Amino acid sequence: MNGSASVFRPLLMWSVALLLAAIVAACGGAGGDGGTDPGQPTAPGAGTGVGGAGRGPAPLDLQTAGDFVILAQTAITNIQTSKVAGDVGLNLASGIFIGLTCAEVALPGVMHTFDTAGPSPCSVKNADRLTNAANDAIAAWIDGIARTPDYSELWAGNIGGRNLGPATYKWSTSVQVPANLTLTGGPNDVWIFLIEDDLIVSSGVQIILAGGALPQNVYWLTVIDAVELGANSQFKGVILAETEIVMRTGASIDGRLLATNAVNLNANRVTQPAP
Repeated sequence: MNGSASVFRPLLMWSVALLLAAIVAACGGAGGDGGTDPGQPTAPGAGTGVGGAGRGPAPLDLQTAGDFVILAQTAITNIQTSKVAGDVGLNLASGIFIGLTCAEVALPGVMHTFDTAGPSPCSVKNADRLTNAANDAIAAWIDGIARTPDYSELWAGNIGGRNLGPATYKWSTSVQVPANLTLTGGPNDVWIFLIEDDLIVSSGVQIILAGGALPQNVYWLTVIDAVELGANSQFKGVILAETEIVMRTGASIDGRLLATNAVNLNANRVTQPAP
């Protein structure tokens, strides 16, 4: 009997270890490596997405900030030629700090200014609307950073080459995307990324939406530091930055650029997603 026990005890311990490993992999984990290999999406987080019909957190309510594809408070700089599809707004600062030309903003897009200055004839003075939109963007940002994360500190902030399912993700560090990142989910699924430092996307990197995922349901929030989209990168989602957003030469975004400081363009394409 003792001999039999000594034979089966290692087998039993090995079986238990395999079972625990399988459970951790299935659950995704709230930290570490997320419990998945790079090709498999992380497990969906808590929540039912858009209107209770999806997975992941409830979307952020941009309210009137969602009327703008670019919204900044100190400046919108630009090295020509950029192509912007949607309304542009500069709150508080004078319209002379909008570097876009009318030809770069596709009709029916309009540039909204806080005063009578600004690109002519495609700008309109609309201080009240800009103030409301800026306040709504801040409210959405405050809501976002208060969300409870499903995953924290994954891969020490290096998410290049990964596949992420709909969930709330949080890092107390910067986040780097040095290789293509895939977000896999359906049209009612939601992603929220909470980043307490820089978000840096390398040159040529793509954010790939798979399975029907939509850019208007992907939110990137930064605290303290800036967002940098590398040259010729292809980004997806709504960026709410506490400081500035920098797009390097040829970078593009399907989403929105909402910053409490400046938005800096350099021959970029900025396309507003569907409502």
